[in-house]
Order: sequence, then structure tokens, then C-alpha cells
Amino acid sequence: MNKLQAFVQQYTKQNVPPLRAGDTVRVHERVKEKNGERIQIFEGIVIARKHGLKGPNATFTVRKISAHNVGVEKIFPMHSPRIQKIEIVKHDKVRRAKLYYIRDLRGKKKKRKASKMLGLVYEEAVPEKEVTDEGSTPEEATTEQTPEEEKAE
Repeated sequence: MNKLQAFVQQYTKQNVPPLRAGDTVRVHERVKEKNGERIQIFEGIVIARKHGLKGPNATFTVRKISAHNVGVEKIFPMHSPRIQKIEIVKHDKVRRAKLYYIRDLRGKKKKRKASKMLGLVYEEAVPEKEVTDEGSTPEEATTEQTPEEEKAE
């Protein structure tokens, strides 16, 4: 394995969802603000997937209708560290790879035939320390004695 392949493999995610055009997804994205970081959810229809699925340049386009009936599209890099998790809400049966024609449709014409309702979640594995109710780590919390040990003393 050369240096380029090692670098690419280091930054690509192993748990990649099998997204298709027509899927309704909920993308949990980390957003930086003045006072820290928060998770923002963007839910919409996948209208395109480009540059493959496993490659480092893979992207997918999600379209949603926001307030005041304004369409918003967002292009997400598949292996971005900003994406915390991707939930596939449902699969719709579509017969195209790119659904750009949905941009021009309004109302009932935009409906698609639902094929499956899913609740799949593809989450980035982030190790977190567990904190007990006293605010200490689990190692510190296990030093307490059981009632049997107290009677023995």
C-alpha cells in the first residue's frame, strides 16, 4: 500500500450507508457557532449521488422544502467528519439515478411510490467516556464496597 492509499483509507468511513436516489434521509451535521458546537438535522430526499459510494470524493445531494415553500438543496461529502450520522427514514421506488426533475414539480405531482419504511441509522463511532451520576468516571465509581464486604470488616 503506497502513501496515497494509506492516507485515503485513514480518512474514509467504514460504516457507509447504501444511499440511493429517492431515499428520505435525516443527516445529523455538526455546526460550529460562537459558543461551541451543536448538531443540526437536515431531512430531505436524496436527489443525486456522485463520485461513487466508497471513494474519498463521494457526495450526495439532499433536497428539502423549508419554511415558506422554498426548496433547499445541500451537497454533503460522504466521508466528512462533520456528519455525525445518517438516518435512512424510507426508500421510495424511483426509476432514475438523478432526480433533478423534482425541482420543477409542485404539490401532488412530487409524490413518489413508497416501497419500504425504514429506520436505519449509520452513525460514526465516537468513543465517549461514561460519567456516573456523581460526576466521576466508572473506574472511580467501582471502588465502593458492597454490603457483604462491610459486614466482613
